Amino acid sequence: MFLEVSQLEVRYAGRAQAAVQGVTLGLRAGDIGVLIGPSGCGKTTLLRAVAGLEPVTAGEIRLTKSVVGSATLNVPPELRRIGMVFQDYALFPHLTVGRNVAFGIHQLPRAEQAARVAEVLRLVGLEGSEQRYPHELSGGQQQRVALARALAPRPQLMLLDEPFSNLDVDLRERLAHEVRGILKAAGATALFVTHDQFEAFAIGDVIGVMHEGQLHQWDDAYTLYHRPATRFVADFIGHGVFAPATLVQRGNHVVAQTPLGELTDLDECPLPGSYPGGECDVLLRADDIVHDDHAAVQAQIVRKSFRGSEFLYTLRLAGGHTVLAHVPSHHDHALGEWIGIRAQVDHVVTFPRAQ
Repeated sequence: MFLEVSQLEVRYAGRAQAAVQGVTLGLRAGDIGVLIGPSGCGKTTLLRAVAGLEPVTAGEIRLTKSVVGSATLNVPPELRRIGMVFQDYALFPHLTVGRNVAFGIHQLPRAEQAARVAEVLRLVGLEGSEQRYPHELSGGQQQRVALARALAPRPQLMLLDEPFSNLDVDLRERLAHEVRGILKAAGATALFVTHDQFEAFAIGDVIGVMHEGQLHQWDDAYTLYHRPATRFVADFIGHGVFAPATLVQRGNHVVAQTPLGELTDLDECPLPGSYPGGECDVLLRADDIVHDDHAAVQAQIVRKSFRGSEFLYTLRLAGGHTVLAHVPSHHDHALGEWIGIRAQVDHVVTFPRAQ
């Protein structure tokens, strides 16, 4: 692993609870890792600890096998060969784009500086803009200048802290795809912080979900969505609800009895004995629920959100349970209308029954 974080703990003076506790993760060379979670979950503190800006109280941080942070060692940020991009870009307004980008490589001969500035500006799609000033650029262009400046010294690791949070929502996901392409073209290894899961999905090879200082899961986006390791991850990622279920052994197979009927694809589920009386909660994603006029189960539309190609329907079953469903937008049913639905779940995921 290129970056290894082992049982990391970071504490702030005067606070009873650690800001980061027991975090372990690994990032391979050339991969982009993303940390997501609600505000105050510890993701930026973890990033700052990797950068050397926060002291470590327990555990270790290794870069290319060498310890750079522990309770007894804190290699200064400037010696870690790390490039950082912040949410406010931190460009110097009185310097041209070229001089902003050259800021971290001023020790090079002028000809080498100019060549490297031209190279990274070409990489971020801003070739020829050396003589422009930051105020002459759009927000997205300023962000790419900040990225070029961070890449110019050829850092061994790039750290990006919510770099798109000041941009329009429509621009964020597109820029996330662009930045992924730029980092991949540069061969960079990067760790990225965001609270937006669509940004995370667009840019990350591996994504970590944090909550209250702990890393709940470190996985690719598909696995986070379809096989969440904890109830928090299941709730935080994507649209879904938890429905009561009872696991029953039937011959060599386990079935889950739910308000939507029986679910049978339980190859990866625990056995009924894992829960008292086999009673648990099953995760039902919006794409697990299919609108079917001929289905035996009926549900009432209590809320609908238009998403262009589809509606996100909030549906209430006769027994009072609520589910979500993605329905093609040409099925434009009215609020209060009853429609047929059935469960079509490829991966049945269960959790202990909520108290």
